[in-house]
Amino acid sequence: MTVVTDSRPTGSHPIAAAADRATVPPLRSVSGADLEVPVVDGGTRRYVNLDYAASAPALTEVLDELGRVLPYYASVHRGAGYASAVSTTAYERARQTIAEVTGATAEHQVIFTRNTTDALNLLAQAVPAGVEVVCLDIEHHANLLPWQRIGATVLTARPTFAETLRLLAAELARPEVGLLAITGASNVTGEVLPLERIATLCAETGVRLAVDGAQLVPHRDVDLAALGIDYLAFSGHKTYAPFGAGVLVGRSDWLDAAPAYLAGGGAVRKVEAERTDWTSGPARHEGGTPNVLGAVTLAAACRALSGLGRLRRDRHERALLTRLQDGLDQLPGVRRLRIFDDSTDSVGIVAFTLEGYEPGLIAAYLSAEHGIGVRDGKFCAHPLLTRLGCAAGAVRVSVGLGSSSADVDALLTGLRRLLDHGPSWTYGDVDGRIQPTPDPRPAPAWLPELTAPPAPCQG
Repeated sequence: MTVVTDSRPTGSHPIAAAADRATVPPLRSVSGADLEVPVVDGGTRRYVNLDYAASAPALTEVLDELGRVLPYYASVHRGAGYASAVSTTAYERARQTIAEVTGATAEHQVIFTRNTTDALNLLAQAVPAGVEVVCLDIEHHANLLPWQRIGATVLTARPTFAETLRLLAAELARPEVGLLAITGASNVTGEVLPLERIATLCAETGVRLAVDGAQLVPHRDVDLAALGIDYLAFSGHKTYAPFGAGVLVGRSDWLDAAPAYLAGGGAVRKVEAERTDWTSGPARHEGGTPNVLGAVTLAAACRALSGLGRLRRDRHERALLTRLQDGLDQLPGVRRLRIFDDSTDSVGIVAFTLEGYEPGLIAAYLSAEHGIGVRDGKFCAHPLLTRLGCAAGAVRVSVGLGSSSADVDALLTGLRRLLDHGPSWTYGDVDGRIQPTPDPRPAPAWLPELTAPPAPCQG
């Protein structure tokens, strides 16, 4: 099926020239910063990565740490060899680093997992029997489906924070409720939730607080002790360490009492033919050979982020976010998504729809004709997208430490050109995803061929 491209909105849509606004350079060097990608006209473009919220590129500091540790890579906790001793020390030092930068106390454990989803599934199976869990309908599926599976109460967030807090207060007052699981920042709109006020509600009602920090930790400092957070989950691949590790930082009592998350080597004290004595502490849930390099690089990313200082990070992100929001608001037919009418704080994420254009076509066009990477779909947040009236999904743009004003301007220029002239190429449905038809872009020399990506994530 060929996508119709001539039914587009018309009208003026002035965007202030880039020269009229201050230039914002990248704050940190990241992998892929100089990547050139092919476009359908036969040329190449500098790749404009505006998809940090999906997976952030590696910081240079993280790659440096990987290079230092990789020659010593060996199995941890078991080997007598020198490389094994080095790897074990590096792995446990990574655990200590993450505890320090997240404000963990002696009551908290730092457990390495595969990602945020894995961490929250681990926590869900550790909730004691009879303890009810509450969450909101705005959550990423990683912080919804594990709780849904154990019968959690899913509340529909209200149009304002004030109303939502009143709703939560009433629900948390029920004596059966023992845990509130909530996101720190929306992966769809970037809105930051008022965690201090939410933590206060939890403290007043004796309810524990679990925070999905996947989108918050890459942008903000999170101090568990200062905020009163009981459990924090986040991923390396969103925190500038894309090497397959995540972490759950959480109170020990539930975790030590829970069944071992992975039954296997390293999680035990003693095994007999008919019974097993499981160990306590992080090892209880880290069965098997752990992802040493993932843990070490995640800790390196956390150190680098902490060393930047909040003011520098905030200033860089705020300049880019304001530029992006203002530019989108000047384009006719653009609707920026928002959950709460009274939210005033966001991380570098913006989701929008454009009247007359499918989100998939916009993403395909930006990639094929401008070398710009964005995300389209429902962002693993079906209930929220449905409530926001986006049955067909939306487009999400996200910035990070390696982003610049030139990246934002490239996006706005590409969208303006789409509105003025429509796509210059033809696009069609290829296995459920809109793609250029034909697609002449070659694969890199080391890859035999490019295959059509799957349809936008519906998970």
